[in-house]
Amino acid sequence: MTKDPSAPRTLQQQPQRESDPQQQRAGDTDFQSHGKAQSGQAQGGQVEGEGSYSATRDYQKNIKEYLDKGDVQADAEAAKPRSESEARELEQAEREGKSHSKGER
Repeated sequence: MTKDPSAPRTLQQQPQRESDPQQQRAGDTDFQSHGKAQSGQAQGGQVEGEGSYSATRDYQKNIKEYLDKGDVQADAEAAKPRSESEARELEQAEREGKSHSKGER
């Protein structure tokens, strides 16, 4: 059975709901906490979401503090491979990881 593309489409209407009109306000649910910052909003009222501004600010502040106060050289020394076999394992793991990436190979 083929439909005639020139025929008007009939849309089905939803029946009138008999419920509390207070609950039908846009975006209002029982799960939202009233009086507190909505999800997606920072304490200062700025919109937060993926790529949160406050988290980025905190991260940058913590990195700066670490670079200023931390002993980066000692941490780099501690992270070095302890043996030739461990160095080979790390290099192999790096090659394996790069083989799965879309970028450099």
